[in-house]
Amino acid sequence: MTAYILRRLAFLGLTMLLTSLLIFVITQLLPGDVCRVILGREVGENALEACRLDLGLDQPAPVRYFTWLGDFLTGNWGNSYSTDAEIRPLVMERLGNSLMLAGFTMLVGVPIAIGLGVIAALNEGKAIDNGISLGALAVVGLPEFVTGILLIEILAFRLGLPANSSIRETATFAEAFPSLILPALTATFVLLAYVARLTRAGVIEELKQAYVRTAELKGLPRRTVIWRHVLRNAMLPTITVVAISFGWLISGLVVIENVFNYPGLGRLMVFAISRRDLPLLQAISLITVLGFALANLVADLLYAALNPRIRIGS
Repeated sequence: MTAYILRRLAFLGLTMLLTSLLIFVITQLLPGDVCRVILGREVGENALEACRLDLGLDQPAPVRYFTWLGDFLTGNWGNSYSTDAEIRPLVMERLGNSLMLAGFTMLVGVPIAIGLGVIAALNEGKAIDNGISLGALAVVGLPEFVTGILLIEILAFRLGLPANSSIRETATFAEAFPSLILPALTATFVLLAYVARLTRAGVIEELKQAYVRTAELKGLPRRTVIWRHVLRNAMLPTITVVAISFGWLISGLVVIENVFNYPGLGRLMVFAISRRDLPLLQAISLITVLGFALANLVADLLYAALNPRIRIGS
């Protein structure tokens, strides 16, 4: 197990190195002049040259890349071009907000989705199965901003839940909880459809296996067979989807964060793109990829823990 983790960590490091190079190249190819964005369109050429010299943009691309990567690894992420604020505290604050929203969404959405998937599988072909399947398809087909607006209309305007999810920098989970409800529910609808359908397919497939009939013939209660054996095996493919979904929830909720004015990492990325704030955009992108990579590592470890047939050392 230790050797496997070390290999996966080495592969993670190589992945992040290649990703950092790709992020740097893409951000350098973005159209527009950074200094014109900072100083304005009417500024003279001398001021533009001074700005480029001050930001190190006159250096060759390889020099800029290794300088940026070295500073990033040592914790010196620089200052934002557009706000002149330190990037690392800003990104960490927004990352904390995104993790809080993602964690709350997973806490609510995953158990509900798995439960619906199991219910649908145990009633395969019946009305309840058809209802859950059609409902999942309908929900996943709705754009996130439509779902968000509907929830604002129903839960905010009529029931009084806060539609503006802006929170204080130092807010605890208890303080932020009311502001998390609507964006978390919106994200839950997206997550719910995929996880429920995948769980349903896995449970149906496992129910056809011989060990299920053998366990029932031995007198084991059906509930025990389902929850201790069938669901354990059926969850194997679902784990990867759940882990990747967590990575997506950290930075992929751009639409939801903008609908509810939630100060997360995705909203900060939109701000960085609109201002052509390259250092801020590079930091957010690298942190996002790292989140996905760590989520996949956790998924692999959980997959191996649930499936003893996998030989970790191979």
